[in-house]
Amino acid sequence: MPARVVIVGAGQGGLQVAASLRQEGFDGAITLVGDEPGVPYQRPPLSKAYMLGASTAADLALKADSFFADQRIDYLAGETVAAIDRAARTVTLGPGAGLSSGGGHSSGGGLSSATGPGSGLAPGLRLPYDHLVLATGARNRPLPVPGAELDGVVSLRTLSDATALKARLADVERVVVIGAGFIGLEFASVAAKLGHRVTVVEAVDRPMARVVSPPISAYFTAAHERAGTVLRFRAGVARILGEDGRVVGVELADGERLPAELVVVGIGVLANAELAAAAGLPVANGVVVDEVLLTADPAISALGDCALHPSRWCDGPVRIESVQNAIDQAKCVAARLVGKPSPYTAVPWFWSDQGADKLQTAGLAIGADRAVVRGDPESGRFSAFVYRGDRLVAVESVNRPADHMIARRLLAAGVSPRPDEAADESFDLKALAGASGRGAAAA
Repeated sequence: MPARVVIVGAGQGGLQVAASLRQEGFDGAITLVGDEPGVPYQRPPLSKAYMLGASTAADLALKADSFFADQRIDYLAGETVAAIDRAARTVTLGPGAGLSSGGGHSSGGGLSSATGPGSGLAPGLRLPYDHLVLATGARNRPLPVPGAELDGVVSLRTLSDATALKARLADVERVVVIGAGFIGLEFASVAAKLGHRVTVVEAVDRPMARVVSPPISAYFTAAHERAGTVLRFRAGVARILGEDGRVVGVELADGERLPAELVVVGIGVLANAELAAAAGLPVANGVVVDEVLLTADPAISALGDCALHPSRWCDGPVRIESVQNAIDQAKCVAARLVGKPSPYTAVPWFWSDQGADKLQTAGLAIGADRAVVRGDPESGRFSAFVYRGDRLVAVESVNRPADHMIARRLLAAGVSPRPDEAADESFDLKALAGASGRGAAAA
């Protein structure tokens, strides 16, 4: 068991590693390094409840200030890690990301260094580790067109981003969202609800095409259009138009111009894998790890949005961007570090709130070739059962939480109802899930 664990990244996954280590009885030193000021916080509400004013920054906190002192976790907020020395087993701090910020929090007594926006530690300070956990997350993919640097062209990833975007919304009428993924559509729902004229521009032929099946895409297209949002598919962006340094519109590839005082870019993310790559660790679409989330260096793990891991849910390694994945991988890593190793096999699941609709997905639809609908989309409550061949690989539920829970049980047990059974509402999926669970227990 290592004596000193350093965790780089204080998002949901990094914080969970620290918390789970203590829950598992780990008594060694834990240092958590985060590049944002303040306590770790939830990101999913940023594009929804926080933007609407239904929650505050304080509501987003994952732990109270006192947690870190109580759990003997040395939390260095507003700090970055510039380099990993694998031979010496140290990390070197870079310039604190929050050193120039005002305010912040203090975790209270008992820590070896102050916390808050920039802990005041000198760049170049080395922190020793016996085991290093990389939970460095991801960053927004930049928009590669002229004009992307104009004032009023923004993206949404952090609490700081959300706060600035929320303030900008008060002064604009027309909004263009580039990208019809989860973040783009969640924000579009909020902006439309607040009375803005919203246009969503998407390069492919349907929304959320990378992660959901066509029936789900069709439902949400209609839902957003009913809310007054204009959706433009198969539409490339040629450039962002500006006057006096500020955005005034978006020019599409076909020459059409969409006026806008605010442009929100949501075209995916890039894994923060540069630190690992500079240390000589294998990197592809993220930091490469094995089935127990170890890198090529047995003293370094990686997890969450930055980790490319083997998965039973698709044919090759995958990098999953979800709260569930970050939390479950963190628990897997913590258990291994205290001598209880096991492969990471958790069922992936995630959700998206768009307007009045909640989408919940279990499994991964990568490589799927068929989807059947259970329930009536016109009712606003239905599920799409997604197959690759004869195998159920995902279930996408709209306002049907019971289907979602049953789907997680079916997928965990490796049980696939036939497509005709999944589409037949008289077929008892709950009984099938129950029987699969009993069979697994008996085995």
